[in-house]
Amino acid sequence: MKARTGARPVNLTVLRPGVLSTVQDRGRHGLQHLGVVPGGAMDLIAHDIANALVGNPADAATLELTLLGPELQFADEALIALCGARFDASLDGSRLPLDRPVLVKAGSRLALGRALHGCRGYLAIAGGILVGQVLGSRSTYLPASFGGLAGRILHAGDKIPLAENAPALARQRFAALGPGVAAGAGMRSVRWFAPPLTVISNPDHQFAVLPGRHYDRFTAKAQDALYESSWRVSPDSNRMGFRLTGLKLETERKLEIISEPTCLGTVQVPANGTPIVLMADHQTTGGYPKIAEVASVDIPAFAQLAPGEELRFTRCTLEQARERRIAARSVLAAVMRSIATEYAK
Repeated sequence: MKARTGARPVNLTVLRPGVLSTVQDRGRHGLQHLGVVPGGAMDLIAHDIANALVGNPADAATLELTLLGPELQFADEALIALCGARFDASLDGSRLPLDRPVLVKAGSRLALGRALHGCRGYLAIAGGILVGQVLGSRSTYLPASFGGLAGRILHAGDKIPLAENAPALARQRFAALGPGVAAGAGMRSVRWFAPPLTVISNPDHQFAVLPGRHYDRFTAKAQDALYESSWRVSPDSNRMGFRLTGLKLETERKLEIISEPTCLGTVQVPANGTPIVLMADHQTTGGYPKIAEVASVDIPAFAQLAPGEELRFTRCTLEQARERRIAARSVLAAVMRSIATEYAK
């Protein structure tokens, strides 16, 4: 969507950037054979629900916030939703309701502190974030510095472009939800909310994995350690991959592996024996042995792990992973229908 000639742009101003705030959507697909990874939101479920809450399609761009959120100022009225990690969030000093649509007035300041549970939040705005598309996506790919806002994290003073009709969309869509309720600081919200599906408050984080391509090449001790020991997310983790600290995983002998395709959730083990779980911005190919693959249904919750958190892996068959994925998709579809019903009343 392009602004009319002479029209005043609708922007969101970054007053404080936070730790790692980027523009993300559902990613670039079908290009990995050309060396371009899908990327996109680390927690697609939270991203999709946030968009649905403000009436956007799932592929609209959101702001992905990590650990410590930014402070933002809205020049115009806006309809927003914050999902995913449970951030300490306030609007003009009043607590921001999470997981629901919130109508904010022009000039409002949204301050996002630290994530109290989880790691990544998604801020959706009615009309979406209208940075330019690169290879069919607005997602920021930090390793190659393209997409999003100049291919980088947010900086103080940035102007994030929104839809030209974002204020009108905000009013129209919120009106479709009914009169709403006052939520402090001049904002209005609703009494209902979408359930947080990916943020795990239970400290016993368990994730299902399937044996990887080279599982049988690892020692019996390493195979047992994969499932029986606890792992901790290293501070040296990012959107490309989560490094896990714990026992060293060794192969029976040194492996010479030709570089081959990798995918989201692949658990690679370099020569130092420290496993790396590949995440959204993973490389397209790799030559490290693959001991396991995280079940795709668990990836969104895995993406919510913060550095220092512990986790365990559990055994899973392909059929079990498939059944769990079908069940999870059914739950998500029910949430989306419920939101759509609210807009259709």
